[in-house]
Amino acid sequence: MSTTGIRTTLVPGEEKPAHRDGNVLRWLSAYTASAVGDNVYYLALSWAAIRSGSPAQAGVVMAVSAVPRALLMLGGGVVADRFGPRRVVIGSDAVRCVAVFAVAGLLLAAGPRLWLLAVLGFVFGTVDALFMPAVGALPARITGRHQLARVQGMRGLVIRLAHVVGAPLGGLGVALGGSAAAFGIAGLLFAASLPLLVSVRIGNLAAAESAAGRRTAWRELGDGLRYIRRHRILAPLMVVVALADLGFVGPLNIGLTMLADERGWGASGVGLVLAGFGAGAGGSALLLTVRGRLPRAGLVLSGTCAAGAVGIGAVAYVPSLPLAAGTALLVGLLVGLTGALAAALAQTEADAAYIGRVTSVGSLVSLGVAPLTYPLTGWAVGIWGTAPVFTASAAACALAGTYGLCSRPLRAAELPTAPARP
Repeated sequence: MSTTGIRTTLVPGEEKPAHRDGNVLRWLSAYTASAVGDNVYYLALSWAAIRSGSPAQAGVVMAVSAVPRALLMLGGGVVADRFGPRRVVIGSDAVRCVAVFAVAGLLLAAGPRLWLLAVLGFVFGTVDALFMPAVGALPARITGRHQLARVQGMRGLVIRLAHVVGAPLGGLGVALGGSAAAFGIAGLLFAASLPLLVSVRIGNLAAAESAAGRRTAWRELGDGLRYIRRHRILAPLMVVVALADLGFVGPLNIGLTMLADERGWGASGVGLVLAGFGAGAGGSALLLTVRGRLPRAGLVLSGTCAAGAVGIGAVAYVPSLPLAAGTALLVGLLVGLTGALAAALAQTEADAAYIGRVTSVGSLVSLGVAPLTYPLTGWAVGIWGTAPVFTASAAACALAGTYGLCSRPLRAAELPTAPARP
C-alpha cells in the first residue's frame, strides 16, 4: 500500500510550505474562482426556477442535478485516476463555462424555460460527478504529503469565502440583469479558472495512469473498492465519513430551517445559526492553514466527530437563538476539523493510483446520497418534530466518532511530517 514507487520527487514544490508555493496558490486561485462561480450558479438557477414555475417545480429543477451526481460519482473517481485529475478538472470547468453561457444567451433570447433549467441542472450534476473526485485528488499531485493538511485548511477557507461572496454576487447579477446576467457572471468565473488550472504543474504519474488504461473502467472501479476495503486505515475512515455525513447534512440543510420556523426565529435566525457554523468551520480551516499539521490526526478526527455530535443534538434543545448560534459555532469548529483531517488522511494514506477513487467514495455520501435524504428529513420532522430528528442525527455522528475511536489503525493514524533537511 505504499506510495513511494510513484510519489518520490515528482511532486512540484514538495519542499515548499503550501502557502508559499506558487503552484499551490495558482491552484487555490482557480479553485476560488470555480467555487464562487458554483455559488453564483446555484442562486441564479434557483431564482430562474422560482420565476418560471411553481415552488414544487422549482424544487424538482434544483434536485435534478443530485441524481446523476449520486449515480456517477464513483465512476468519476475512475475517470480521475485514468486520465489524471488536472485534465478532468479543466475539462469540467470548460463544460460548465460553455453550459452556463449558452443558457444565459437562451434566457436573453426566449426567457426562462423550466425544461431548459432542468437540462442545465442535469448537465451540472453529471459534470460534478467528474469534477468533485478530481478536484479532491488534485492537491496530492501538486504538493508534498506533509503539506496536505495545510492545503485542506486553505481549501476550507476558500469554501467559506465562496459562500460569503457568491450569494451576494449572484444577487447583484439578478438585480442588474436578471438570471441571465447571474449565469453570465458564473460563466466568467469558470472561464477565469481555466488559464490558472492550465498553469498548474503536477507530478508525473503516467505509470499509474497507463496501467489503468489497460483495464476496463468497470474493473478499475472494482479494484478501487477492493483496495479501500482491504486498507487498514482507509476502510474505517470511509465508514466514519459516511456515517458523519448522513447524520450532519440533513439537519444543517433542512432541519435547521424547520427548527427556526418552529421556534419563531425567522429567516434571520437561520442566517445567524448558519453564520455561527460558518465561523466555526472557518476557524478550523484557519487553524490547519497556520499549523499545517495536527498530531494524532486519527484520534483527533474521531474525537471531534463524537464531540460534534453532542453539539448537533444540543442545537434543537437550547432555549434561545444566541445559544443556538454559539452551539453552531462550536459544531462548525469540531466538524470542520473532522472533515479536513479526514480528507488529508485519505490523500496521504491512498496510493497515488487510487486517489481519485478514494476521493469519490469519500464524497459519495455527502455530495451524492445525503441530498437525496432531504425529503426523508422533512417527512420525519413533520411526524416527530425537530428535536427527535436532531437527536437521531446526533446519534449517527456519535456512532461515527465511536467507530473511529474503536478502530485501532485509524485511532493511531498520523499525518506525515516534513522531511528532514540534509
